Amino acid sequence: MPGPQPASQPAAPGQPAPAGQPPERARFTSRAAVLAVVLCAIALSLAYPVREYIAQRRQIDQLQAQSAQTAATLARLQAEAGRLNDPAYIEQQARDRLHYCMPRQTCYVIIGGQPASHAKAGAAGGTPWYERLWSSVQQADRPAGR
Repeated sequence: MPGPQPASQPAAPGQPAPAGQPPERARFTSRAAVLAVVLCAIALSLAYPVREYIAQRRQIDQLQAQSAQTAATLARLQAEAGRLNDPAYIEQQARDRLHYCMPRQTCYVIIGGQPASHAKAGAAGGTPWYERLWSSVQQADRPAGR
């Protein structure tokens, strides 16, 4: 049985290769240089179109977001236009915003008072009604000079 063979060592530069081994080739050939130049040219020629593609995709995404926002605004405005066609809503807005009063109806405007929404909230969470009544009686009993 033959024993392990020693590993052959490559020939030194300038020395012929030992018998049975192919000669060592140079690591950087002209073919490799041409291949590197071609790959660099391809990479450089693709860089600009890829950058433009990415910029256009970003712009498309921004325009789609803007379109969605515009569609939401349009839906909100259409709903408001639908409410403005309702006579009951118009009447309510005239009463609330313009302080209009229907014929044969007595309306009061309290100057310096709280709006109706604040008055209801204050009445529910504040002092009891009888304390508020008593304080208003006491305030009405005071002379106007104080």
